[in-house]
Amino acid sequence: MTKPNLRHADVVIRSAHLIDGTGSPATYGDVAIINDKIIAIGDLSEVIGSREIEANARALAPGFIDVHTHDDRAVLSDPIMACKISQGVTTVITGNCGISLAPLTSKFLPPPLDLIADRPESLFPDFFAYLNALDNDPPAVNVAAQVGHSTLRIGAMDNLERPATGEEIKSMRHQLDHALEAGAIGMSTGLYYEPASAAPTSEVIELLKSIRDARGIHTTHMRNEGDHIKQSLEESFRIGRDANVPIVISHHKVGGISNHGRSRETLRMIDEASNYQAIAFDVYPYVASSTVLGVKRLETASRIVVTWSKPHPEMSGRDLSHISEELGCDLITAAQTLAPAGAIYFMMSEDDVQRILSHPKAMIGSDGLPHDDHPHPRLWGTFPRVLGHYARENGLFTLEEAVRRMTSLPAAQFGLMERGKLNVGSYADLVLFNQKTVIDRATFEAPTRAAEGIDLVMVNGRTVWENGAATGARPGLALRRQSLGQMGSNTTSGC
Repeated sequence: MTKPNLRHADVVIRSAHLIDGTGSPATYGDVAIINDKIIAIGDLSEVIGSREIEANARALAPGFIDVHTHDDRAVLSDPIMACKISQGVTTVITGNCGISLAPLTSKFLPPPLDLIADRPESLFPDFFAYLNALDNDPPAVNVAAQVGHSTLRIGAMDNLERPATGEEIKSMRHQLDHALEAGAIGMSTGLYYEPASAAPTSEVIELLKSIRDARGIHTTHMRNEGDHIKQSLEESFRIGRDANVPIVISHHKVGGISNHGRSRETLRMIDEASNYQAIAFDVYPYVASSTVLGVKRLETASRIVVTWSKPHPEMSGRDLSHISEELGCDLITAAQTLAPAGAIYFMMSEDDVQRILSHPKAMIGSDGLPHDDHPHPRLWGTFPRVLGHYARENGLFTLEEAVRRMTSLPAAQFGLMERGKLNVGSYADLVLFNQKTVIDRATFEAPTRAAEGIDLVMVNGRTVWENGAATGARPGLALRRQSLGQMGSNTTSGC
């Protein structure tokens, strides 16, 4: 607690249950804000705020950091970002799973690029243009953006079904270097998807030399999250070691009924690798995944729900099995008929989800797809679900520990200096919530319902969500690599 030497502040939040983001037990007190920073914490009874907010013992925490998003276009096309600020999210990490809107000019959008780009005009020729667009028309949330490996391949290669040549890798590194110079924080891969599935391990390692030199980070949607997950983890570890870069395993899961329970094995592998290199992972709190509709996962999912379809938009929200019966064909033919399309796949076990969530390295990422007609409920419900369902109702961890996984842990991992903790001098990215009632309301049937119990959200000192609605304020910043700290902290107890 700090004793201020001041009389006035822009905002004073009084009588709050202060959860500082480190996992330490909550304390009780006030927080004062001037401009975009926290300037005092403690007993601030002598400080007068231009605006006074009575917390009445509700929880006040650092704003949540969504480490795995596909909000690349949404932050420009829907800058209010109600799906995120309604959850208490104040910063999003974009450019995941190998796809980003820059640097690329292309006349075609192969899956999964079509998850974030609805037409070629959505793309940006370079990262300077993308980040400048965020500066000129800011969203309600802060944005830290990665370069997608698949995006680089689409721009440099005439045939994606083979390894890149030396000249093509040179071209990709040139584009990657320019993106890093512009402010990109790292590079992601989506080796599971067709634009990158032919890329050998050596291609990724060669590109990541630019990330190493720039002190950036690498996130990966691994080549396989099912039967061959052990080999995919080993490949990811090797990439990190050989390139000497910190690695984040995206949306860690074990998919397919035959693999239920294997999280014991995968988490043990991650723990062992962490003794020698910087390894982290994120997870979403659901037993269903969501991505493009294809034939790869049809046999491993117990249920498949269509989220969008270009030729048949009327099928959004319906089970693929019901559609195949209606069309009088098998699931493969039905999927091909709907393509290009997206889907939700029920393929994980609740035991594995809870085991992964419980691991001290687990960061929370929504992996939401904001452009789906009928999105996965994780887009609107991830963070309140962890706070309400898993922390309060299931007792999987304490509320303070749940907040740590959403704040100081990802802030340390992604070098987000002066964010992720309730500290004097930190940016006033804050969420005020009712710890007794906070819960997700988005369901698979009604996926866009806002959460309950998120009462007020501030980004850089300005209120963006209050009384169940967006205020319209858009104070978010493009967080460029040059303004960030060291990435890839291997800590498990705060940053």
